[in-house]
Amino acid sequence: MKTVYVFFADGFEEIEALTAVDVLRRAGLNVNIISVTPDEIVVGAHNVSILCDRNFVNCDFYDADLLLLPGGMPGAETLSEHKGLGRLLTEFMAKGKHIAAICAAPMALGKLGLLKGYKATCYPGFEVYLEGAEYINQPVVVDRNLITGYGPGAAMAFSMRIVEELVGKEKVIELENAMLIK
Repeated sequence: MKTVYVFFADGFEEIEALTAVDVLRRAGLNVNIISVTPDEIVVGAHNVSILCDRNFVNCDFYDADLLLLPGGMPGAETLSEHKGLGRLLTEFMAKGKHIAAICAAPMALGKLGLLKGYKATCYPGFEVYLEGAEYINQPVVVDRNLITGYGPGAAMAFSMRIVEELVGKEKVIELENAMLIK
């Protein structure tokens, strides 16, 4: 079973974060909800509180197959400023391991200089943070090990694309049928 770590900070975008967690768990992936704040309880951009599974400082991420950054503000900004997460993202990109970021969250990768030579998408207005990337105006963009999405409306397609990358197209079709996605 593959393992995904989803990083939460106050101000996360609920639709993006929780759609991904739900869909990836339905696909049989081991999904860990990780707080990058001192508290395991984080509050979303629309006042939805979530109790995270663990705190960043209590994880070593040795078993991670994919790191996922949901958007929302100021959540994505907090993710982009977290030094430990920055080191982890840099390590993953260097190893060609999967990273997924949606909405404002691709800025964390851009600020670290990790998008050079990649195609990516993001929430309109955040293109300026995609340093070195070729911006693609599409709901979901996949370039090698990087999966990006452009906002809340793309949350389901973004999540399904992660499933396809980690588990395969057959699982996507199975989920689409079970969830009545046409």
